[in-house]
Amino acid sequence: MTTFLLTVTCPARRGIVAAIATFLAQNGCNITDSSQFDDAQTDHFFMRVSFLSEEGTKLSALREGFAAVAQQFDMKWAIHDTSKRMKVVIMVSRFGHCLNDLLYRWRIGALPIDIVAVISNHLEYQKLVVNHDIPFHYIRVTKENKSEAEAQQMRIVEETGAELIVLARYMQILSDEMCRKMSGRIINIHHSFLPSFKGANPYRQAFERGVKLIGATSHYVTADLDEGPIIEQDTIRVTHAQSPEDYVSLGRDVESQVLARAVHAHIHRRVLVNDDKTVVFPASPGSYGAERSG
Repeated sequence: MTTFLLTVTCPARRGIVAAIATFLAQNGCNITDSSQFDDAQTDHFFMRVSFLSEEGTKLSALREGFAAVAQQFDMKWAIHDTSKRMKVVIMVSRFGHCLNDLLYRWRIGALPIDIVAVISNHLEYQKLVVNHDIPFHYIRVTKENKSEAEAQQMRIVEETGAELIVLARYMQILSDEMCRKMSGRIINIHHSFLPSFKGANPYRQAFERGVKLIGATSHYVTADLDEGPIIEQDTIRVTHAQSPEDYVSLGRDVESQVLARAVHAHIHRRVLVNDDKTVVFPASPGSYGAERSG
């Protein structure tokens, strides 16, 4: 039996859940996991449903049939076959902790994605990436060639059919055009000191101010730098006895974990954008499992 995933966003009103459940039952499907949220502030309804096609109803038939339900409730919706892995491009500069973490999780099956390319404006991680049998693209970026470099990056995204770009500490600002073109499909990671400590050496700035919490934020990229809808955050405590170098090391650990959790949520279709915020539903049972465990 095939497992499918339905995501829905629409104006809040009575009868949405009943209509969805009725449609699935009538088409030989059994719901295995369901989450919903009714936002009283935006007056919008959000839902994520995992279900089995127990009588062999195909994806095309489900999409065609559900269109009438969606029209009735003015839904933004999608139905996905969960066996199809999302194609992902990773972009990285000179800090490799997030890249290494993502590659490890991908290798053991904890992140069930297809990494179709790694793009970098430096050559430090070429050997690492190639040793994983992943195409590596070195694209140098300067003030003079920025638009040309982005055009190369977008060609790679389009040619590989990538559905998601992960900025694993990619230290270049993307253009408004690229952000709009890939809206909701670029995830970034950075420290959570903004807006307090901007610019170079934020961890040293934090150390000098005696900060007691180090954190990281992962969010969708928009034209407003570092202000896109937040997907995942976390913190770790530090003390007066730790050095600036300790801050950096601990910060890298948090960044890696937060980015991985954000990617996990996105690829499992658990994140729905809600104006400038996100609705992040809980993971379905079994989705944290890895092919290689123990």
